[in-house]
Amino acid sequence: MYKRQLLITALVFGVSGAFAQDLTSKKGEPILPETDDWAISFDATPIFQYVGNAFNGNLNNGAPSVGFLNGTNQTIVGKQFIDEKNAYRVLVRLPFTNQTYKNNVADNSITTPPTFPTPPSEVEDKFKSKNTNIGIGVGKEMRRGKTRLQGFYGADAMIWISMTGSKYEYGNTMSATTGTGTTSTPTSTTWNANGTVANEGNLGSRTLSSKSGMLFGIGVRGFIGAEYFIFPKISIGAEYGWGIGFQTQGK
Repeated sequence: MYKRQLLITALVFGVSGAFAQDLTSKKGEPILPETDDWAISFDATPIFQYVGNAFNGNLNNGAPSVGFLNGTNQTIVGKQFIDEKNAYRVLVRLPFTNQTYKNNVADNSITTPPTFPTPPSEVEDKFKSKNTNIGIGVGKEMRRGKTRLQGFYGADAMIWISMTGSKYEYGNTMSATTGTGTTSTPTSTTWNANGTVANEGNLGSRTLSSKSGMLFGIGVRGFIGAEYFIFPKISIGAEYGWGIGFQTQGK
């Protein structure tokens, strides 16, 4: 019988140099992956950046920015070792963002200026932005090396889907006619895509919502990397990849 074990691989940076090493721990645990082991790989850049910032006054310490599948975009790689030198890979990316931005503008329903020290009346405009990016892939990984330092290479095939949408809410009502407390050109916010205010003014037309067409893509990539096992079944390493893909987007 064999024992299934879980490996954790943090993709951060490469380590060079190899020496004669004992490939078991003091407790007799194997250091390197074995047949039917499982592994999880993820980008640990934020962890190293946090640790670096914790030990000095510089809040902008950079960490090694090594990633895969277009960089650090919440991709996790799962592996199953079919033997000590080969593994199947499954890649999953599920980043979602849902952000709301707010800005106060003058209340057009108030026609009498306030008396000091009463502040002017305001209403709230909102901009809500949603983004969805789903990616999945499968691949094969081959490994080389007889020490704690292991090299690996292989290929992945992937598909991905992406969608974005925006909604806008305005505090001032837009009316077809202008009268007491109503106007056809209310004070409104114009937003930049990143949520900052582009302009405030009297607008005769306003966007209520927008939605991108669904983007669908397929691709293949080759990768190469190295990892160093610092503890039994736990390593740090780096992976670099290059590939080709095709994607199409609806209206």
